[in-house]
Amino acid sequence: MRELSAEARLHFYARQVSRKSGTGIQTAALYSAFAVIAAIVFGTLSVHPF
Repeated sequence: MRELSAEARLHFYARQVSRKSGTGIQTAALYSAFAVIAAIVFGTLSVHPF
């Protein structure tokens, strides 16, 4: 039973680490998407077509 317990702890730790890194990646992707949208909006407002 100890081997199963150690294996279960290892899987739990791996899932916890991947969940944390996945959240950070999603947060970075969200902020970069907002930055790209803001750059497009401000870029189009700064161009004077007339």
